[in-house]
Amino acid sequence: MSQSASFSSRRLFLAGALGVAGIAMASPLRAEMRKSGTGLGSSGLRGALDATSRGLTPSAGGDQTRLLQKLLDEAALSGETLFLPPGDYFADSLALPRVTRLAGVPGASRLFGPGLALTSAGAERIILDGLSIDGLAVPAGGTGRPLLDIADCPNLTVTECEIGNAAGNALDLTRSGGRIENCVIVRAGLAAIQSRDSSGLAIDGNRIEDCGNGGILVHRNSPGLDASIVTGNRLARIRADAGGTGQNGNGINLFRAHGVTVSNNQLDDCAFSAIRANGGSNAIIAGNQCRNSGETALYAEFQFEGAVISGNLVDGAAIGISIANFNEGGRLAVCTGNLVRNLRTKGPYPADAPGFGMGISVEADTVVSNNVVENAPLYGLKLGWGPYLRNVSATGNVFRLCPVGIAVTVVEGAGTAVLSGNVISGADRGAILGYRWSEAVTGDLAAEGARPPDHLTIAGNAG
Repeated sequence: MSQSASFSSRRLFLAGALGVAGIAMASPLRAEMRKSGTGLGSSGLRGALDATSRGLTPSAGGDQTRLLQKLLDEAALSGETLFLPPGDYFADSLALPRVTRLAGVPGASRLFGPGLALTSAGAERIILDGLSIDGLAVPAGGTGRPLLDIADCPNLTVTECEIGNAAGNALDLTRSGGRIENCVIVRAGLAAIQSRDSSGLAIDGNRIEDCGNGGILVHRNSPGLDASIVTGNRLARIRADAGGTGQNGNGINLFRAHGVTVSNNQLDDCAFSAIRANGGSNAIIAGNQCRNSGETALYAEFQFEGAVISGNLVDGAAIGISIANFNEGGRLAVCTGNLVRNLRTKGPYPADAPGFGMGISVEADTVVSNNVVENAPLYGLKLGWGPYLRNVSATGNVFRLCPVGIAVTVVEGAGTAVLSGNVISGADRGAILGYRWSEAVTGDLAAEGARPPDHLTIAGNAG
């Protein structure tokens, strides 16, 4: 993952320092151009209206909002793509017509302005391809308007665009569907992408860096099926400028959104979670790499039913994986095949009991199998909290160099758990210990002759 520093000025952004031209995936527009033998910037581009042939002058200076708006409206009526040749176009707010096709040359066709916003409500189709869109919010303030503000568009396509320096969200989408693909989004004051109540949205192959409060947010106003797919993105340096204890600072955040797949993303240096699902049922979180998360790297929390967390790598976090809040209705999960390592006891706020430094923590109706946890300074695995434990199976895991291999609740009212076939190495305080909340109250329950409480089945674990 690119760890290059964010761009400190409009000049750097407009100079094409983002390097989007190196992205190998081609947009449908350019694929069509190759077949037809036409070149970018040619008025012979089939189905395209060259903006310069209608009086728009690249890099001429001055505000070109009125002419740009007129040309967008004309292209919408004729069904053409409005093509912006390479150059700088200073503009303010632009209203995207019901059918919008706006294209440019990646890294070279640049829309910019401190009041720039591309807005739409109720469009049938919007296609934005190969544009650089710069809000000039340096440094980003975090409270301003989004650069793209789209509502009620079922067919939104944003491809190979550079979008930077938004005062608020870079892309703010409401009740919209489509895809955001192969874009570079940097220096958003709030989030790179915020989607509310989406209808079949795909967010694929984007690079997102240096955002003030979030990376990709898939939210709903009330719980419901969302079915977005978030895959193959690279996110780095996501801050939590607005503070809090987890509502900000997440690389990918699902809130009340059911049926979302988050897969094969690379996430570095998120202030809180790399991936956080809050109240989102039937989430699939698979194949992601999460490095140096400030709090819990992978989180399924609060009122959810159904989560699959599998095949992820977590290297560096305060907690590796947490599947929590049975007291709030959080239940039903599979946690399998994950590698969690190099955890720490320090987080972004003073920890509640039992503290930071856990590898994996689960509570209800959950299978925990075939995971490897190494260097968790508190517990390798925590099963339950107080009476909040029910129907948990922990089998075939490896816990290495954790002071306590497995911490399991023995508080009255705790439900059934099976702990078998786990390998626990380097657990100086005990392989398996029973806890009353934060206090260890048993000897090593994996030791020969130990008699575990009736709600626990402990067998075949090796040290």
